Amino acid sequence: MLITGIVGWLASGVLVLERLRVYDDANYITSCDISPWVSCGTVFKTWQAAIFGFPNPLIGIVAFAVVITTAVGMLAGARYARWYWLGLQAGVTLGMVFVVWLWSQALFDIYVLCIYCIVVWTAMIPLFVFTTLRNMAHGVLPASPSVVKFFSEWAWVIVALLWVATAASIFFRFMSSFIG
Repeated sequence: MLITGIVGWLASGVLVLERLRVYDDANYITSCDISPWVSCGTVFKTWQAAIFGFPNPLIGIVAFAVVITTAVGMLAGARYARWYWLGLQAGVTLGMVFVVWLWSQALFDIYVLCIYCIVVWTAMIPLFVFTTLRNMAHGVLPASPSVVKFFSEWAWVIVALLWVATAASIFFRFMSSFIG
């Protein structure tokens, strides 16, 4: 939780800083403007980049700060009430749904990738899987012992498969960019 929170928070922070630079200078070339298919600056200009009326990375700054704070509290010995874990699960689940939607928009509508967005996608996958597993194992989410055992034993495999599926979808969607 701490690692994914830090990774997601840093990537969101870079996106916010890059977005501020674009606001300040419309001709600014972002640090990930590598090609026509990899360009944060191009993504920033789409309606999907500010779906709620403000830049999406601001959500990441706040949400990942909550995740980091929760993880640090746990490391310090804090115990959170069931309602807290339900709220965190709801937030992480909504974050995962949002990331899947952003992934689909990048691949099938915008047809441009943002490197920092991909880092956030990558962080959200284990955060979602392991938060869900933790909540099932501690009875926050109802699950039979066999389901908890299965997810406990296969959690990293599930994460790896989701990472591979994400990478494969990017590769196949942008194949002409990769292999000419």
